Amino acid sequence: MSSPSRRLQTKPVITCLKTFLISYSLIFWFTGVILLAVGVWGKVSLEAYFSLVTEQSTNAPYVLIGTGAVIVIFGLFGCFATCRGSPWMLKMYSMFLALVFLAELVAGISGFLFRHEIKTVLSTTYKDAVKHYNETGPISKAVDNIQRNLHCCGSDNYTDWGSTEYFKERGIPMSCCNDSLPCALEALKDLSKAEKVVYHQGCVKLVTTVMESNLGIIAGISFGIAFFQVIGIFLACCLSRYITNNQYEMV
Repeated sequence: MSSPSRRLQTKPVITCLKTFLISYSLIFWFTGVILLAVGVWGKVSLEAYFSLVTEQSTNAPYVLIGTGAVIVIFGLFGCFATCRGSPWMLKMYSMFLALVFLAELVAGISGFLFRHEIKTVLSTTYKDAVKHYNETGPISKAVDNIQRNLHCCGSDNYTDWGSTEYFKERGIPMSCCNDSLPCALEALKDLSKAEKVVYHQGCVKLVTTVMESNLGIIAGISFGIAFFQVIGIFLACCLSRYITNNQYEMV
């Protein structure tokens, strides 16, 4: 049993820790909202590109969305645990922060590492998508969206379409047409004529640049928020220890 004088001395420390932890929990809750928004943004803005790559590439956005949603809930729990002054709740909160730290670290690392694998994976899958293009399937629609939005044509260039079954029947897809030039269907059936009305740059290089840039942002935010959890773990553990050792009850 601690002496009254010691308990009086530790009260300001506990109050200070409580103030810092509540402030941290509110910031933590806000980072959860940001993380959730970044995950949704990453999934929505890169959906057309992700549909052309392996399912593994979508892990980072999904992890961010799930982690962000849980952080919002536990951020509120952290505020409640701090105000309540319950040692077991604070320990549970610190354990959760440790799990979030690991999850965000894994998400950040996977996003960072995947940046260096994009070009090889995307080149293979995009060429396969062009080869089996049929204008109506989900992969074919993704190819159209990419070509139309990024102003590109084919994997390496527009001549990639010349060896496809679709070209033999209907020519180069309309999504390759340069918006600033008249694009007749007859011209799209002849590579020499199509050269004057379609985009020349291949899509793989452009898509790689876009995905590397966006995944880099996701990875950077994940790392930043992950190391922010260390502060919360330290504060929660310290407050729990002080309350337990000094038998302090929050009023």
